[in-house]
Amino acid sequence: MPTLKEIKGRIGSVKSTLKITSAMKLVSSAKLRKAQRAIEAMRPYEAQLQAILASVTPGADTKTGVSVPEWPENGAADTKEGVSVSGRRVIIAMASNSSLCGGFNANAVAKVRSVRQPGDVVYSVGRKMAEAMRKDGFPSPADFTTLSEHPAYAPCAQLAEQLMADESLSQVLLVYNHFVSTAKQVPVVEVLLEGRDSLSSASLRDPVRANAPERESLPSESDFIIEPGAKALREMLVPKTLKLKLYSALLDSAAAEHAARTVAMQTATDNGNSLLDELTLQYNKGRQQKITSEILDLAGGQIEA
Repeated sequence: MPTLKEIKGRIGSVKSTLKITSAMKLVSSAKLRKAQRAIEAMRPYEAQLQAILASVTPGADTKTGVSVPEWPENGAADTKEGVSVSGRRVIIAMASNSSLCGGFNANAVAKVRSVRQPGDVVYSVGRKMAEAMRKDGFPSPADFTTLSEHPAYAPCAQLAEQLMADESLSQVLLVYNHFVSTAKQVPVVEVLLEGRDSLSSASLRDPVRANAPERESLPSESDFIIEPGAKALREMLVPKTLKLKLYSALLDSAAAEHAARTVAMQTATDNGNSLLDELTLQYNKGRQQKITSEILDLAGGQIEA
């Protein structure tokens, strides 16, 4: 049975923890609103750009606007008809730099491990992802820890250009937590760039966006007058689409991180308040019992006297 002094010390400790969790919840909520506005402003532009690319890409799904860009003509490896050229596969995995965000990091790391293969190159965005991949023997070729806290377009564009210039790559995958709502973040795998010698990526599509309601059918190439031509337009749009998609995924992951941390801190605050109520009740019962015992001792002494 703990003493009143010990219970009082635990009450003080819980109150101090509650101050921290409440402050972290407020900070995460403010960051979430900012990140949510950024990703919501980005998605319409990204969807429209993807739709334009799909409308001039042979074999693209013009109903959903989904198309996986292939390497631009100037960056494609030489292939002969009927001969498959093997190449390295790159995974860009995103997580956070810190913890206290529930299962956000664990879910992203588990998703990477489920699709990772021997020989893959993993670009880790976020300290938690970099540490996990380094322990698994997949160190990141570059440090992207600052990019997780402060998403920026320029580093994303630079990385996309670097990947497009590498002729030894066959496929580039994105793994991150997709922001669905404040209470729901789903780890997804998306194909950022598809090589002509890669396996089919239909099973790797984002389950959230793949199950979304179908949009109206997009206009086909015959509905446009394209100058100088569809091929030239694709060569111009593919790099823009890749850079934007990578940046959009980074914003999506940041919004999911802040949402997960907001929910985690809210849960911690609720649990702390419940524990505080229990400790306060226990302290009051012990204090009342002590006072009652002292009164009985006094009353017993007066009767004996």
